[in-house]
Amino acid sequence: MSTTSPGGTTSTRPYLIRALYEWCTDNGLTPYVAVRVDDTVRVPREYVKDGEIVLNISMDATSALKLGNDYIEFKARFAGVARDIMVPLNRVMAIYARESGQGMAFAPDEDEQVPASRADDAGALGLPQGVEPIAAPAAVLSSVEPVRGESGDEPPEPPRPGGARPALKRVK
Repeated sequence: MSTTSPGGTTSTRPYLIRALYEWCTDNGLTPYVAVRVDDTVRVPREYVKDGEIVLNISMDATSALKLGNDYIEFKARFAGVARDIMVPLNRVMAIYARESGQGMAFAPDEDEQVPASRADDAGALGLPQGVEPIAAPAAVLSSVEPVRGESGDEPPEPPRPGGARPALKRVK
């Protein structure tokens, strides 16, 4: 598998995946990858839905994680059974933080066929709200930001204390 782009330079995808993985771990977030599954992807098939799988690639969920230029490889447990996972980078649709949805979505490779109805619908691709696939072979950072008010210039009210969000309480 070659990681060169049409211009002859190496692909930016492995570098962006590694950078976002590092950003997630540095900020205490859980990095997830959304993967289009085909015969080149080694994952437990019983967890594949509609030809896609989302994998937790955090340090807590994996062992022997290698974020290479051609593949993501690691060992993980599924229902208590250790499995070897191998994902070619051209099959990665997105990498994002589970907690915030911030991350990056990647366009399908030029030789890959994705039905137009699915390529236009981020939700159908299994991506979190706000992470959209892009049309270019490179990648664009997308994040889930608060929706602006109707006028478009002021953010909505922040959540009130005591709401659904958990809070830490210091006990001395």
